[in-house]
Amino acid sequence: MNTEGLVEVVLPGKVEPEGLQIRLGKVPTAGPGQVVIRMEATGVSFAEQQMRRGRYYDQPPFPFVPGYDLVGTVLATGEGVDPGLAGTRVAALLKVGGWASHVLVDAADVVPVPAGIGAAEAETLVVNGITAWQMLHRKARVRAGDTVVVHGANGGVGSVLVQLAQAAGARVIGTASERHHDALRERGVAPVDYRAGDVAARIRELAPRGVAAVFDHVGGRGIIDSWRLLAPGGTLVSYGSASTRDDEGSKQWPVLKLLGRVWMWNALPNRRRAYFFNVWAGRALAKNRFRARLRTDLTQVFAALQRGEVSAQIAAQLPLTRAADAMRLAESGTVAGKVVLNP
Repeated sequence: MNTEGLVEVVLPGKVEPEGLQIRLGKVPTAGPGQVVIRMEATGVSFAEQQMRRGRYYDQPPFPFVPGYDLVGTVLATGEGVDPGLAGTRVAALLKVGGWASHVLVDAADVVPVPAGIGAAEAETLVVNGITAWQMLHRKARVRAGDTVVVHGANGGVGSVLVQLAQAAGARVIGTASERHHDALRERGVAPVDYRAGDVAARIRELAPRGVAAVFDHVGGRGIIDSWRLLAPGGTLVSYGSASTRDDEGSKQWPVLKLLGRVWMWNALPNRRRAYFFNVWAGRALAKNRFRARLRTDLTQVFAALQRGEVSAQIAAQLPLTRAADAMRLAESGTVAGKVVLNP
């Protein structure tokens, strides 16, 4: 007899972090093809910071339970699901719904977490790891000997990108604020202060012949500089519009503007490519292919963690009921790594 209750965090509308609500309910039941996961770790990602401002380009209508990804143990399996899954630790990419003690997920969307990897460690690498791996290996196809630029090299995705790029044999130039430079140098990254004026000129000094890839989460005007840094054959991967997080007005427009620019650049005969990366691309059209790719890539990321090529950076761990504090901390820009929520 399961006496546990459901605890979830609700985003009721455009609110300050203190406006998040705690809701109690009944643990859901697994339907056909589903599993119930008892959450062990979920995280605060940039998406939730945009969602609470109503700025994430395809967020559901308020109110909803945020939580982009989670790691937990399968508590119950529905009809048609291998009952042997019960009791195993899994990760899932959700977009919303992870900030809850128990979450209903399609069994086809869960990825096993290898033994020996803790829940919080694994959590830091679900959305960040998938994003970094796919941009690096499926879009930019970075090779040994390449020089790449990672904007926000100390951030959630940025720090994973840096490590995976180095594991692939690439030289990394990373932008970050001054206080993160020593840590980046220790990692073998050439740091550039993004607050110190002409960032592109500083990068050109370090890579006069251009770079093989630029990974840009900032968007806005700076994307033009990112494009100009590419050597012939180079790839720009844009994966967000952090520069517009606090803007008012249309949340679609910054993305559409970016897509328009990317389309135009790709039409030019200059042997360079630009992508706007969205981790969900292809899911609507080819769900099975999307799931297979996600499973393959996240399994690779977990293997890289086990080999020591990637470290799990946990900035802090807080209980789910302190989601407001966790969000404030994640938004403060003072921490390195991922702010993790535990039940």
